[in-house]
Amino acid sequence: MTDVIRVDNLQKSFRTPLRRKQVHVLQGVSFTVERGEVFGFLGPNGAGKTTTIRILMGLIAATGGQASLFGEPVPSRAARARLGFLPESPYFYDYLTVSELLDLTGRLFGIEHREIRRRAERLIDRVGLARAKNTPLKKYSKGMLQRAGIAQALINDPELVVLDEPTSGLDPVGRKEVRDIILSLREQGKTVFFSSHILVDVETISDRIGIVVGGRMRDVGSVSELVGETLRDTAVTLRLPEGGEDEAEEAIAAVDALGQGARAERRGPELTVTLDADADVDAFLARARERGARVRTVTPRYDSLEDLFLRHARSVPSSEDGKEVAA
Repeated sequence: MTDVIRVDNLQKSFRTPLRRKQVHVLQGVSFTVERGEVFGFLGPNGAGKTTTIRILMGLIAATGGQASLFGEPVPSRAARARLGFLPESPYFYDYLTVSELLDLTGRLFGIEHREIRRRAERLIDRVGLARAKNTPLKKYSKGMLQRAGIAQALINDPELVVLDEPTSGLDPVGRKEVRDIILSLREQGKTVFFSSHILVDVETISDRIGIVVGGRMRDVGSVSELVGETLRDTAVTLRLPEGGEDEAEEAIAAVDALGQGARAERRGPELTVTLDADADVDAFLARARERGARVRTVTPRYDSLEDLFLRHARSVPSSEDGKEVAA
């Protein structure tokens, strides 16, 4: 596949206004986005996601490294004509309607007026704003403004769509609709690069993801490649022996004595036991039955994208020696 976005060792630094302290926002970020894929860009607040996007859009200049769109070094006017962009928390003129916003955006791209009207009608319906198309944007909710922003990002029928937090401010129905729009763009052969902190959205629709923390790229790949099949632990639910509390307490004590990294939590007549990944589950179940407990469920639990993300997010680069320390 052809790289639509290529970022090599991207760096961005600035000095604070008063103390003139050097702040390193990006410290060698590298990744590629291939044609026709959906790439999810993950990271905690302040990780450098929006800074990376602003450099790609030509809004700010990088301190070091290289970035290109469609093979053109950024900033590139030719590349910008082939992409659509939704910034985080977009601001639009209050007294425009969404139809007028799309007309303005289309004119900036040099699209013929009749074609703008045709595309605008379709996009307004697509993002669910048909009933509010004649309402001034100042009366829109945050979620409605986000929908209007997505429509303007698509008015030029772009090959690449860059979305910074596209589901921000949307309810579950709105998030589902935005995910469907992104998936439909992929079906049309378009490339989508989006940042988000909503992990379920990223996991659901991304072909590949990149995780940036502290201005450094920590992982790039598909969710299955990055998460793998690593067993985290095994949850076992037991039904305690019927009878008096003495029998139940004896069963709980027996569980505690089993070792295997077992951690037990009782809820009424049931006991949920968490076993470490290397525990002998079969031996544990056999001994639990010997103590009179009945096995209700056995659930192996594997690493998730959330686990991977949290592991990265809890480590930050030290400002003194560049080493990672716990957050």
